[in-house]
Amino acid sequence: MKYVLLSGAFGGMGRAMTSLLVSKGYCVIALDRRCDSSNPSVFPVLCDITDKNDVIKAREKVLEYTSELFAIIHFAGIYKLDSFVEADHEKLEEVFRINLLGAALVNKHFFSLLGEGGRIIHVTSELAVLDPMPFTGMYAVSKIALDNYAFSLAMELQLKGIGVSVIRAGAVSTSMIGASTDELERFCSSTRLYSCNAKRFKAIVDSVESKSISADRLAMKIYSVLTKRRPRFSYSINRNPLLLLYGALPKALKFKAVKFILR
Repeated sequence: MKYVLLSGAFGGMGRAMTSLLVSKGYCVIALDRRCDSSNPSVFPVLCDITDKNDVIKAREKVLEYTSELFAIIHFAGIYKLDSFVEADHEKLEEVFRINLLGAALVNKHFFSLLGEGGRIIHVTSELAVLDPMPFTGMYAVSKIALDNYAFSLAMELQLKGIGVSVIRAGAVSTSMIGASTDELERFCSSTRLYSCNAKRFKAIVDSVESKSISADRLAMKIYSVLTKRRPRFSYSINRNPLLLLYGALPKALKFKAVKFILR
């Protein structure tokens, strides 16, 4: 029996992945701040991944179920949108604690349970390979940092026979889309420096997020990576054509394009 640990297991993407893994005969260690499963193949473990003591206690709990993990998959994340000069510093710290430091903390305390050929998979973002855009900066920069952290981790853990991959996903139909919409509405109504720019930016974001995929489709993509004999470091799914075009522009043109569109 293979055990897979999921962080953020009871969010939309985590639930889809859990259901798929159970249907394929895996046991799931479900890490989250809220747990509500009665499936005998799912072992819920309450854990705030940003709290070192919580993660240590979670590891002790996991050892009651198994001494070996086949994989660790990270879904835990938070979306925040604001301008850097207006955002509360506490908000910026929260985004990095959850999106980056929490993942690093889980890996630090659980990687030793991975055997030869074990896997760690991070769900980052299609924004992780782009220059950050205005107002999405704190989220985008945290995902860029997560992607780079995963690359450095992959370099190290390959020496121990453990693979690390990232899934750079575009918009996925989960509660995160709703959170994104709420954040955008809040920003448009609260910003004093960028009220006009924010409304134009909202129209662009609405267009990008309308082209979303289901959490089940993302889960299938991750499962295909999980079961590959020699997985690559990075995989993409549902990248938006407008963002691909933005990514292809030279930096100087990006500044001009953003200024032209949002001003």
